Amino acid sequence: MSENHLLEYIEIKDFKCFKNFKAEGFKRVNLIGGKNNVGKTALMEACYLGINTESEKNFFHSLLVLELNRNPLKEFEIIEDTNSFEFKFDNSIIKINNKFCSLKLDIFNDNMEQSLYYIPSKNYDNGILELKEFYKGKNKPLEIKNNSFISQTSLRQNNIIDFIDDIKLLKKWKELNSLLLSNFNIEEIDVIKDKVLLLKEDNHISLSEFGDGLKQFILIILSLYLNKSKIIFLDEIENGIHYSLFDNLWKIILTISKEQNVQVFATTHSKECIESYARVSKKLEESKEIDKDDICFIELGRNKKNELKSIVYNYEMIQSEIEQNHEIRGW
Repeated sequence: MSENHLLEYIEIKDFKCFKNFKAEGFKRVNLIGGKNNVGKTALMEACYLGINTESEKNFFHSLLVLELNRNPLKEFEIIEDTNSFEFKFDNSIIKINNKFCSLKLDIFNDNMEQSLYYIPSKNYDNGILELKEFYKGKNKPLEIKNNSFISQTSLRQNNIIDFIDDIKLLKKWKELNSLLLSNFNIEEIDVIKDKVLLLKEDNHISLSEFGDGLKQFILIILSLYLNKSKIIFLDEIENGIHYSLFDNLWKIILTISKEQNVQVFATTHSKECIESYARVSKKLEESKEIDKDDICFIELGRNKKNELKSIVYNYEMIQSEIEQNHEIRGW
């Protein structure tokens, strides 16, 4: 990462579908496209884990966030003895003992010292205590508050309740309501009696009665405001959102990320979403609301050897490809 916090490049070895992968040229807002199951989400997960390897606590937290995003009802088990401490789920083990503090997965190398996320621990007792902070009883679901990796399983009302409290403390509640009014004719969002309620046409309506598209919008806006000068990850950004609202969504992401100094990584397989990204970025660049250097599109695909590769498009390249109606959703 550079001094201004932006992630500019990544190298990945033996992580999920990536064996030996490099990509560079990332900007402030990065949209990742490609065919279904090509590795778009895995690329974001690698970026997310990679920026959190500076401390054991951040790394463990990030790993568990990703696992819970995939399996929100998963059960975990702690195994502890005098020599080691293991936190197990399925084929994955976080293990702390007097030799290493690392992550072992069936997708990683067998040699722990060569593993991508080998993290030597200076104080194993502290490592164990930090990991226990995320554990709430044996064989019980684990809850982790997180607002930087947003996926379909992040659409839980209890998360939004916490985020609304936080947004009020940051004095961004009025801005949130203004965006909801202009995009959805919703006058106000608030937490009343432990429920997220929306004021529309003088009626308070529970958020649970609305579709996932509105929840996705709200979570994205909250994440942009709550992660100033940080990096957020938006998986399958178009989920539940009607294509007619894509332009509104991208305007929000591009302008607020600039204002809040937030770097964004997002995935999509929607042609309409990619075209909207290019169209809105062009309008905002022409009106001087964003810079050309804010824009990047990453296309994932496989070469003849079935190796995952990428093409990284800057602003001019994206506009050229879209204007010529070229297919840029992977190969």
